Amino acid sequence: MGTKSLKGRHALVTGGGRGIGRAVAASLVKAGATVTIVGRKPASLDEALNAGDAHAAVMADVTDMAAVQAAVHEAVERYGPIDLMIANAGAAVSAPFLKSGPEVFRNMLDVNLLGVTNVVQAVLGSMSERGFGRIVAVASTAGLKGYPYVSAYCASKHAVIGFVKALALETAKTGVTVNAVCPGFTDTDLVAESLRTIMAKTGRSREEALSELTRHNPQGRLIDPAEIANTVLWLCGEQARSVTGQAIVVAGGEI
Repeated sequence: MGTKSLKGRHALVTGGGRGIGRAVAASLVKAGATVTIVGRKPASLDEALNAGDAHAAVMADVTDMAAVQAAVHEAVERYGPIDLMIANAGAAVSAPFLKSGPEVFRNMLDVNLLGVTNVVQAVLGSMSERGFGRIVAVASTAGLKGYPYVSAYCASKHAVIGFVKALALETAKTGVTVNAVCPGFTDTDLVAESLRTIMAKTGRSREEALSELTRHNPQGRLIDPAEIANTVLWLCGEQARSVTGQAIVVAGGEI
């Protein structure tokens, strides 16, 4: 894709203040899109703005439908209708299933599933009316396979993949595509937190904890957030107009 291939497009990126979301936002900016990021932490949002990785930021909790609608309204008022919506906000909790009560599953579904569907409901009507839209959910390899001790997280990400496949069929004739990108373990602050948890619970060194995560990737490494961003960028372009309902894996051959 050219450096200005998305010029004139307005993109909304949830969880855009850090990690994969910020890498996606920065790539969209470089491709010419006008980018609004959404998040809960003003410091992260301000840091992304100051670095030029987005044009505007709106604070909202993606689990709160009213807050999401208000955030989308504010973004539209400033820069026009949303053309590209990247639902990246998410969370992970690690615990054995027998210690994962209903509240753990509810929390994972609220953030990882409703955090996607709430934003889609806020933008899809306008996209369909205008005959163009790109919806990309940042899911996970945990939406396509299982991992021990993250049953709630896996369940929520599997739900996202099912939602993407269903909605893609509903929107197939509207000019809107709906896809998921499924990263393996990625070099973000979320994975850094997982490393600290492994170290604290097992007494392993950081190198040993990192080895535990990278063993899932046949290439033996963490994924670079820029690799995820490049995949999202391609899905947002005109050349991917026939790609919909897909769960594209970026995980070094793990799946």
